[in-house]
Amino acid sequence: MTISIGELSRRSGVRIPTIRYYEQNRLISAPARTEGQQRRYTEEDVVRLSFVRQARELGLEVDAIRELLELGTGHSGSPEEAARLALRHRDETDRRIALLTALRSELGRLAAEYGRGRLHGGRLLEVLAQPDIADVIRRGIRTPFPG
Repeated sequence: MTISIGELSRRSGVRIPTIRYYEQNRLISAPARTEGQQRRYTEEDVVRLSFVRQARELGLEVDAIRELLELGTGHSGSPEEAARLALRHRDETDRRIALLTALRSELGRLAAEYGRGRLHGGRLLEVLAQPDIADVIRRGIRTPFPG
């Protein structure tokens, strides 16, 4: 059974223009078409597109998602290449987790300061604009604004 692009959009949570964008960028395959040129998608397309949506929500770039799709379908080259790719994405995931964890901690600290009336305007942006907030927090460096 096949479904229309509208049904694919509804079931995957991805807007129709975004589905077309993902097709152009080879994140999902070009669909079969009816005689009237209507796109027709499969259940596999629903699963794949749902994965792409989740990966984008996690902040992954299109190229990284494409690599993960290739890895997940066994089309990523030799086993050695696949292992290197998997480890690289694992390391990147660890880095993102560390950054998000540090960001979460800093936001909690800032919220507590706001609650006590101790934060001066602009500090939140200064803190969040640091090039690597995880490194900043690990070293205990704070922005120059008084707390």
